Amino acid sequence: MKAKLQTLARSYRAALQRHVRGAKHANLQTARKLGHLAVSVGLETLDLARMHEEAMTALILPENTKHSRVGVIGHAGVFFAEALTPIEETHRGAREANVHLKVIIETLTQRTVELAASNEDLKREIDRRRSVEESLRTSEQTSSQLLEKSRRMQEELRLLSRRMLSAQEEERKIISRELHDVIAQMLTGINVRLSSLKTKSTTSTRELQKKIEVTQRLVEKSVDIIHRFARDLRPAVLDDLGLIPAMRSYLKLFTEQTGIRTSFTAFAEVEKLNGASRTALYRIAQEALTNVSRHAKASVVKVSIRLRQNRICMEIQDDGRGFLVEDAAAIQHSKRLGLLGMRERAEMVGGTFCVDSAPGKPTTVHIEIPKDQSRARKKASAGQKKPAPMTCP
Repeated sequence: MKAKLQTLARSYRAALQRHVRGAKHANLQTARKLGHLAVSVGLETLDLARMHEEAMTALILPENTKHSRVGVIGHAGVFFAEALTPIEETHRGAREANVHLKVIIETLTQRTVELAASNEDLKREIDRRRSVEESLRTSEQTSSQLLEKSRRMQEELRLLSRRMLSAQEEERKIISRELHDVIAQMLTGINVRLSSLKTKSTTSTRELQKKIEVTQRLVEKSVDIIHRFARDLRPAVLDDLGLIPAMRSYLKLFTEQTGIRTSFTAFAEVEKLNGASRTALYRIAQEALTNVSRHAKASVVKVSIRLRQNRICMEIQDDGRGFLVEDAAAIQHSKRLGLLGMRERAEMVGGTFCVDSAPGKPTTVHIEIPKDQSRARKKASAGQKKPAPMTCP
């Protein structure tokens, strides 16, 4: 680099000397070429001015006259200006390039800002679409779950209908058998004895009285059986006296038949319920106690009916061995209506039903129905009721 500068300085001094000496026929192309060489080696204006000053020092000798010095300086100035032109053009181009670059940078900055804004909008749109997709997936899952739940409920209803028909048929079969095998035979026996009394007029008074007593016992037994049938089909005391007397009567009979002790508490306002609600509570209690006698191996059963937050609550608790509610709720594995039938009775009057039980623990059946029966009827007629869970929360 230093050698190039020294060569350029010598060339510049020689060219300047030739230019000054031949001023009238001077050619400034050499000065321009030297200026381009200066640009190529990276010289700036001050560097070229220093080189020009050194050359002028060598050209202007002390013996030169004042007039000759002025002439030399003037011609040298023209040469220097021409040599400086390429550097100035380079600077002007650089300035223009800088201006253009600045404009480009500003444009790029603006586009970067716009792109960032577009990216932010795109990100929000992506997030929105992801949220929509997630909502759609959730909705699809919910729809699938509801469809599956609806399918299961339809299957349960079909099975429930079959069980109801089977239960009705079984009850009819039992009643038919009892009427045929017991009542009919007793009535036939009574008829035979009456005929015998009619034909044997010579019988002694004591013997006649004994036969009449036997006949009366047959009649009483027949009446008891008929009363039992009537009570099982529809207890008259429920319609005539109300729910509380009917429950007391049934619990007394239950204890006599099973040996399981019972206790019963209720509040009087329960009798203000309509007939459908009182019947539902009675039948649910009847089915629950039947399950206790058959499966629970319990010694004590407590039945309570009370008012809680404008709802009538009935609880039936035993001290038996308990069971898995989920298994018992599977109607397809049961020969009886069981828990599902009790739940259906509760829901028919706008109520809820659940069972709290586990193997080795006591079992409690919970039923709640609205005290305001008009509201319950509107809710049931509008189809707004929801299936109550088998297990308690």
